[in-house]
Amino acid sequence: MRFIVTENYEEMSYIAAQETAKFIRENPKLVLGLSTGGTPLGTYQELIKLHEKEKLDFSQVVTFNLDEYIGLEPNHPQSYTRYTWDNFLSKVNIQKQNVHIPPGIFNDDKQVLKEYDQKMLEAGGIDVQVLGVGGNGHIGFNEPSELLNSHTHIASLTDKTIKDNARFFSNIEEVPRKAIAMGVGSILKAKHIIFIANGSEKADAVKKTFNGRITTDCPSSLLQLHANLTVILDKKAAKLLN
Repeated sequence: MRFIVTENYEEMSYIAAQETAKFIRENPKLVLGLSTGGTPLGTYQELIKLHEKEKLDFSQVVTFNLDEYIGLEPNHPQSYTRYTWDNFLSKVNIQKQNVHIPPGIFNDDKQVLKEYDQKMLEAGGIDVQVLGVGGNGHIGFNEPSELLNSHTHIASLTDKTIKDNARFFSNIEEVPRKAIAMGVGSILKAKHIIFIANGSEKADAVKKTFNGRITTDCPSSLLQLHANLTVILDKKAAKLLN
């Protein structure tokens, strides 16, 4: 486990992008796990700059998203499909057939979940996972619970997560209550994880992730078990660490 504490969000994003780019240069066919939300936006912006200025090549990169809201069409302004394309993938030279994002609209949930795991398996699993953390310690909508799912599953969002995500919607009633989420098992099987967090509002979650006991009440604490974890924090998010 390697910790990097930065002065601010911009530096955190720059370093996270440089770390990700290093893996892509080493393996042009990298399988890259993508997260959403506010935290990785800067990282994606820095990766776009590397593509534009240094010709970082995404033409053979394969991506898998952590999650998608159930009930939102791909073109919905708050769908994670739209987020991922608008904020990152449409601005680099990735091949559309290499992009995998769970659907928000579907008929057969068992088939959708099975197919997503199968596609990951056929791709050889995640090589590098860019990963943020929720204020309650959730990773990829794997919420605190007595039991956690190893595989892709239907996740019910907690009240805290719904409240935290309401800022992206017109009102809290619009926030979907369920999502398709990659399982904790798939996340932990990633060969390398780049964990990013910023801001004082994430400080408690970061503390519980790395200084607390390993418990399903804080799913991110399971990252303590990962052999190849790079943790990149701004100083506000790191302020409660020992």
